[in-house]
Amino acid sequence: MKTFARNTLALGISLALVSATNAADFADMDPVTLRLAHVVNEQDGFHIAAVKFQELVAERTEGAVTVDIYPNASLGDERTLLEGMQIGTVEMGVITNGPVANFVEEMAVFELPFLFPSPEAAYGVLDGPIGQELLDKLSDVNLKGLAYAERGFRNLTNSERAVNSPEDLDGLRIRVMENPVYTDTFRELGANAIPMAWTDALTAMQQGTIDGQENPVNVIHSFKLNETQNYMTLSRHTYAPAIFVMGMPVWNQLPEHAQAVLKEAAQEAAEHGRQMNADMEADQLAALREAGMEINETPDIEAFQAAVAPVYEKYGEQFGDYLPRIQEALNQ
Repeated sequence: MKTFARNTLALGISLALVSATNAADFADMDPVTLRLAHVVNEQDGFHIAAVKFQELVAERTEGAVTVDIYPNASLGDERTLLEGMQIGTVEMGVITNGPVANFVEEMAVFELPFLFPSPEAAYGVLDGPIGQELLDKLSDVNLKGLAYAERGFRNLTNSERAVNSPEDLDGLRIRVMENPVYTDTFRELGANAIPMAWTDALTAMQQGTIDGQENPVNVIHSFKLNETQNYMTLSRHTYAPAIFVMGMPVWNQLPEHAQAVLKEAAQEAAEHGRQMNADMEADQLAALREAGMEINETPDIEAFQAAVAPVYEKYGEQFGDYLPRIQEALNQ
């Protein structure tokens, strides 16, 4: 008992010393304000994760680092944000993996259709050695990957007809992210795949120049896509990560203790956002149904998987050894 008490006391003193040291570190640090931008609205999972990050950073840096959040593409679309981070005109953002893969091609391996069978399987890969290795590759293009947040499993919506199999997609004009894997996937499914930025897609749906799009339930709900899209198919064709990412010009100016806080806070905020997405999905689907959207929960997934086999043939070796390593990790 005495030994336990001594150990507990020693642990308490140690933690207090660490806390005091951290406080002293940040007390001597010049205040920094980081602008964190994203392209979605304040009801979206990106914003929920960003707010959690903002809170954790303020608390753990004793207020030395302030995070200001800019939602709704107020600082530009995702490609513009990433280019701004590279040159230091934007500090950081939560960015969908698809546009990030235009800067580090190997990251598009996560976009391969039907790669991950569940969110938990995706988290195991993303938070493990493979995911972290790919995050580190961002430094080659003057970006710093902090953690994987979540866009989620993507589903198809359209304004024209119910979709149960690839044949139903024939000729539909479907907006996809500006990423070749997405474009090729939907072309193999028979759609007219149209790559465009999300901000442009919203206008295109309203004007009827495209028939549909594909995104997770949280996006479909938060942007009220039921107002232009009558049908949803829970295809869950791709699990899309998102990334807490910074520009290296800003990252390199921060002291190591601040960098450590940002990385830790990003991971915790990402996990918070994932949990919130999971908690909210059932209610979001119910709200979309109530608003009049017809939702197919049991499409012919096997037919979709068979149709996209050529995507694996085309890209299987393009990502080096990442695809077989991911498949091996998923089978363990």
